[in-house]
Amino acid sequence: MGSEARHGETKRAFDAVAPDYDGPRGNNALIQSMRAELHRALESACPPPARILDLGCGTGIDLAHFAARGYRADGIDQSSGMIAKSRARMGDGASLRELPLQDLERLEGRAIYDAIYSDLGPMNCVPDLRPVARAVERLLVPGGVFVGSIIGRYCPWELGWYGLRGRARRVAVRFARGGVRVPLGDGAVWTWYYTPAEVARAFAGFRLRSLRALHLFLPPPYLDAWAAAHPRATEALARLDARFAGAPVLRSMGDSFLIVLERPSTP
Repeated sequence: MGSEARHGETKRAFDAVAPDYDGPRGNNALIQSMRAELHRALESACPPPARILDLGCGTGIDLAHFAARGYRADGIDQSSGMIAKSRARMGDGASLRELPLQDLERLEGRAIYDAIYSDLGPMNCVPDLRPVARAVERLLVPGGVFVGSIIGRYCPWELGWYGLRGRARRVAVRFARGGVRVPLGDGAVWTWYYTPAEVARAFAGFRLRSLRALHLFLPPPYLDAWAAAHPRATEALARLDARFAGAPVLRSMGDSFLIVLERPSTP
């Protein structure tokens, strides 16, 4: 399947689920905990007031969070359905544009954002991160930061959950070197899994400010029913995440990872 066909299928899948994406599909308790990690990281690296850009804004939950804290928040998304939900949530409070992340180079401007972020995996819908990284560097002010919550390759929970059930093909999904067709609703999203090292290579020249695992011990968001059924275990796993998610080696694992990169200042 060609790149245009893959993009079209992904866009249709997100358009179809946009009406109910604010519910458990896109914002269950486990997803909310991941959102909170990105919120803390961005607010620490780039306090308000500041101008920020959301890459893959979805229904605007993150945009609304940051706008309420005094940021000037803009967003792009490849899904017209998601943009419509964001506009309904944000009103005239943000500049929103339907634009695939892989076409970020088409966004005009230079050094206009203090921070750019991407939450909960939009970067995983991009087959090549290098053009995105070049556009991010152009759009960021010197010393500005990119904050990314990106789905990783090495998820211990997934290896154990599906491995113990004998689902070898499902275990191998994240290790594919090309795009993977991941079901979403009645459609599918084409997904590329990345390691922190692969992201750092794409953002060559940026300085790594921080890296930590997201849901290293906690289960992936699609196992929210398990987490709800085992609240004490989930609380204990959350404490382990808080303690060890930033440790060497471990910080590159988990369902996702949270990376903060700084654009170099001009000499």
